[in-house]
Amino acid sequence: MLQTRVIPPTENANQAPLLIKRLLLSGSRYEKTREIVYRDQLRFSYATFNERVARLANVLTAAGVKAGDTVAVMDWDSHRYLECMFAIPMIGAVLHTINIRLSADQILYTMNHAEDKFVLVNSEFVGLYKSIEGQLTTVEKTLLLTDEASKTADLANLVGEYEGLLAAASPAYDFPDFDENSVATTFYTTGTTGNPKGVYFTHRQLVLHTLAEASVLGSVDSVRLLGTNDVYMPITPMFHVHAWGIPYVATMLGIKQVYPGRYEPDMLVKLWQTEKVTFSHCVPTILQMVLNCKSAQNIDFGGWKVIIGGSALNRALYEAAKARGIQLTAAYGMSETCPLISCAHINEELLAGSEDERTTYRIKAGVPVPLVETALMGPDGQLLPADGETQGELVLRAPWLTMGYFNEPQKSAELWEHGWLHTGDVATLDDFGFIDIRDRIKDVIKTGGEWLSSLELEDLISRHPAVREVAVVGIPDPQWGERPFALLVLRDGHELDARGLKEHLKPFVEQGNINKWAIPSQIAIVTEVPKTSVGKLDKKRIRLDIAQWQAAGSAFLSTL
Repeated sequence: MLQTRVIPPTENANQAPLLIKRLLLSGSRYEKTREIVYRDQLRFSYATFNERVARLANVLTAAGVKAGDTVAVMDWDSHRYLECMFAIPMIGAVLHTINIRLSADQILYTMNHAEDKFVLVNSEFVGLYKSIEGQLTTVEKTLLLTDEASKTADLANLVGEYEGLLAAASPAYDFPDFDENSVATTFYTTGTTGNPKGVYFTHRQLVLHTLAEASVLGSVDSVRLLGTNDVYMPITPMFHVHAWGIPYVATMLGIKQVYPGRYEPDMLVKLWQTEKVTFSHCVPTILQMVLNCKSAQNIDFGGWKVIIGGSALNRALYEAAKARGIQLTAAYGMSETCPLISCAHINEELLAGSEDERTTYRIKAGVPVPLVETALMGPDGQLLPADGETQGELVLRAPWLTMGYFNEPQKSAELWEHGWLHTGDVATLDDFGFIDIRDRIKDVIKTGGEWLSSLELEDLISRHPAVREVAVVGIPDPQWGERPFALLVLRDGHELDARGLKEHLKPFVEQGNINKWAIPSQIAIVTEVPKTSVGKLDKKRIRLDIAQWQAAGSAFLSTL
């Protein structure tokens, strides 16, 4: 066994622990007068922000919140949420970011499972909260969040209204030091079956993730995305993996931050214009929603840098955004990974190549960020070669990956089988170090003894000028096992049937991109593709819908 010198705790006593409070204290050091903006309603400086975090800590402490308690938040993206992301873990409590797009039953399950003791509820969600209030088993007190100070709510054990309580609280708080391995945040990720699963992250993990994310976003020249002079507006919900952790980066660097509340496309465009936003991040469907809204028409979004994650970035969306002045960059991660794992990087060799080749690499999942180790694993637990061709499950190691699922030892063991975190994604790794996600294991289409990538097929179909949005799934076939089925949303004034789609895909067959069995023999033209609570394609729901349509012989099915 390797003999190393370990520093005894007595010698290590004066070492400052890695705590979220140190990220907060850094921000105002750089830019005290920079602003935190909430919609078109409120703005204040970093100095005021720090005071508000201290006031919130005093409110929570006075209400009885203790270290180790779980405090839940039900809110849209706001300055209040940002304050909670700091104040709650900084007093030693655990922040539970509730996915308000889940069903009431799922929210109830997550709150009881997380053992929430204190809940901050936006007035818009009071009705939802009241519907489950009587079944909550651990909640002791509530606090009302509202954009209208005069608004009240009939909530059990209500402490008061957020702004009123903050105004009466002290603007100073002596945030303590404690073990950096203390849990800071938790939230629930939904799968295809069973109840949502709770992931959790420590102060140490979040600080290390913040430092790594800042180094990639600000230091890698080919994708330099976020520096101290940028203006940041998240378009990924703050309840979803801490808005990908970027609010922590922005606050650490003292960057101007713009919080849009509920995602209304016209408001997002207005804020982009008035606040001069330069950096955002979102899933592909949200960006499409913004580009297609009325306010966005005929606008040049030049200077807007946007990270795309959550779902694959296809070439059609990349080119469409580029034509509107937006520089898209693909990144990869998941709820269990805090989330950042990789980000697109164009090295010197790729810079010397063609624009088409650079685009190919800009839309891949990217190169692992510092401190992340990646590998491919076969079903037997053996590691596979990283040769750009061999496919296997992508497995990971990094200092900030969740240690397991809260109170679910069996699922935690499955997540970390063979000592690596299992992503459930089929991928390749190449000589450049790029991760190329081929599909989710459960979404790979198995036809005629071969595997087809639904992501690759979606990318090729999306290049048809009539296609605004596409989802591809495998459906049962008595002869081939499965066949691909395409769900299409068409652009206004365009038409497309299964035969027209076949003609579009034939050149890709001839070029060797896909085989002929990858051409869907049946498609459906719809007005909307089902999405999950965080804006990803809901392929479980899509499969169920297709089965019902086929059984009913729906008229919008088109068959070769």
